[in-house]
Amino acid sequence: MQKRVKVKPNSKQQKIEEQVDGSLTVHLKSPPVDGKANEELIKLLADKFDVPKSYITIKSGLASRQKLIEISTDI
Repeated sequence: MQKRVKVKPNSKQQKIEEQVDGSLTVHLKSPPVDGKANEELIKLLADKFDVPKSYITIKSGLASRQKLIEISTDI
């Protein structure tokens, strides 16, 4: 399963909002430095979709706010 994700780093609280088009807006506390925001994003998505962190891959947008995430559901 693939999801489009818009990341908002340096937010006051962590939250995931589902948009009308099926994409996600994710508010992260971490700053976009040294991959910290990406690590927090993967952890939050793993909790939301109830899968291990290793099942989540950032396919594109590693250094961008717009990301394409792949979630492997082969359990």
